[in-house]
Amino acid sequence: MLGTMAGGAADCQFWHRNLGIKCRLHELANKRRISVTGASKLLANILYSYRGMGLSVGTMIAGWDETGPGLYYIDSEGGRLKGSRFSVGSGSPYAYGVLDNGYRYDMSVEEAAELARRAIYHATFRDGAALLAVYTLSLYVLYYVGSTGWKKLSGDDVGELHYKYYPVVPSSVEQEMVEEWPKLE
Repeated sequence: MLGTMAGGAADCQFWHRNLGIKCRLHELANKRRISVTGASKLLANILYSYRGMGLSVGTMIAGWDETGPGLYYIDSEGGRLKGSRFSVGSGSPYAYGVLDNGYRYDMSVEEAAELARRAIYHATFRDGAALLAVYTLSLYVLYYVGSTGWKKLSGDDVGELHYKYYPVVPSSVEQEMVEEWPKLE
């Protein structure tokens, strides 16, 4: 099971760590891991009990259990949604544009990873608050969650995505200037 973080870093880290402890205690008491549904519900209930107290948490809980894949979105107020794709954070409207345009149910892992990178790029470079995050914490990590567990696919500097998805192309005027410039021999 994996969790993402958006919002206040301290709030997210604390509540993810707290959830990890509670999931481990469940495993010790019941001799089996907690389901993705159970873990997400546990976190939502905890955050619901602290609603209105200024927490800033937006998270996705992803995993695979005996019922199959699970993906849940949980927010600071204890809201919880099940879905097949989510984006969390201030740049999420931009990421949703990319995800909604490019998502297919039958995507390969490589195609899905590429779509995720494009969504991360647009969420970061089209949003002012996310752009600030690029200059403070400029790494993203991409994971694949499958029936055998999770696997890290990549982790790069978000700034490098800019050169991949938004290459600098000379304008037509600049191109004409280069072509007309006398060649030195």
